[in-house]
Amino acid sequence: INFKINRSVLIQVSRIFSLFIVMVHSPNIAKKFHAGHLRSTIIGNFIANLKEALGNDVIRMNYLGDWGFQFGLLGAGFQRFGSQEKLKENPLQHLFDVRFSMPGGCTPLTSHLHLSQVYVQVHREAEGEECIHQAARDFFRALEQGEEEPLSLWRHFREITVAEYQRVYNRLGVRFDEYSGESFHQDQVLDVLEQLRTRGLLKSTEKGTSVVDLSPAQDMSYYSTVLRSDGTSLYITRDLAAAVSRKEQHAFDEMIYVTDKSQAGHFRQVFEILRAMGYRWAQSCRHVPFGLVQGMKTRKGEVVFLVDVLDEARSKMLRNMRESTSEDYLGITRHETHAILRLPLQDFKGPLESDYKFDWDRVLQSQGDTGVFLQYTHSRLCSLMRMHGNEGEGPCDLTLLQESQGIVILQHLLRYDEVLWQISQDLQPRYLVNFLMILSHLVAAALKALPVKGSPPMMAQARLQLFSSAHTVLASGMRILGITPVQKM
Repeated sequence: INFKINRSVLIQVSRIFSLFIVMVHSPNIAKKFHAGHLRSTIIGNFIANLKEALGNDVIRMNYLGDWGFQFGLLGAGFQRFGSQEKLKENPLQHLFDVRFSMPGGCTPLTSHLHLSQVYVQVHREAEGEECIHQAARDFFRALEQGEEEPLSLWRHFREITVAEYQRVYNRLGVRFDEYSGESFHQDQVLDVLEQLRTRGLLKSTEKGTSVVDLSPAQDMSYYSTVLRSDGTSLYITRDLAAAVSRKEQHAFDEMIYVTDKSQAGHFRQVFEILRAMGYRWAQSCRHVPFGLVQGMKTRKGEVVFLVDVLDEARSKMLRNMRESTSEDYLGITRHETHAILRLPLQDFKGPLESDYKFDWDRVLQSQGDTGVFLQYTHSRLCSLMRMHGNEGEGPCDLTLLQESQGIVILQHLLRYDEVLWQISQDLQPRYLVNFLMILSHLVAAALKALPVKGSPPMMAQARLQLFSSAHTVLASGMRILGITPVQKM
């Protein structure tokens, strides 16, 4: 019996597609990552890892909010409040942390704000100032019409944002094959609108907006707006164009959108409109919703940035290791330390749709059923493999494993393909988390009850093969979850 992953078997027992696009929606450009954005990133990474483990080709796509009226607000705000000098220093710093009040009316400020500060301040002022809204509409209209000044500003902001996001993704151990965005598909918007007109799906309201009637009785009781009265596009229009473009470019078998559950209605409309346009492949588009992160505050009451969480987590682990006298901590590198804390495993323990309560102690805890426990189990198995070298290779008699601790591990390992099949259907990582936690507890008990050293050669070889198989499955499952297994702790 060999419990190493048999990829061909897993493919046979699963309904496999050849090409997936897993698309993670990122924050809008010029907005700094806060810890709430971690959910879309790690969930999208988990889904992509799972599909690849099952033998699929996967395109990992990061989709930026880099177009639309919100960018009109940012562009108009930067023209009024921004500074190129400040922009060079740290453009995404101090998001949501500007305390000074704005003057009334639409007069320019003498002080200058960082890019993210401009983003927040102009949104605050826009709540009570119609002239800000008009300036934003004018800026976005000029952008869509291809005027050079707003386009140049947009390109600069986008480059800054992507560079910042890539640094954060590198720290998380997450990669993307493509950095896309709403702006990439602006040219296809006109084609989508023409298709809607040709099929008689485009209607006008009294306000002058263009809509698609989605009501069963065609009585306009339920419709989706796809064009503003001033002729500018909306989020949904660009999503329609993006979906059509991706199908033409990649010929995907399934496309998975990973966003929070507040956008469930939006994607339901996107898929309904695509089907109404005659695209049968719309049935292979899927939205994976997740709950919102609540309580996103530091102990000082401030918004939590993701970089701060990563820094705090690494500092805490390094401090714990410096204080520890255990030999298990010797030889670990800073990179491995960070790998331990790449994923707050609690986030995957329940249904993805559940809201997630952010808590510093919970994120940073190292005791109990955590990612640290999985890493510790993996490192102990690695240590056992190193100690006994090649002793476990070759044929061995597993019938010698008569003890209950060995039998339950064998039975549990046999369920691995069943677990992967289950999560491939509903994309819920909690089944895999539960499987790996149980496996780790079983291994911990077996390491005490089934010693390799000092046992008769045939028995030692059988036990070593058992632990080697457990090690292979544990490492495979951890990688699917997005946790990089470490060799030492």
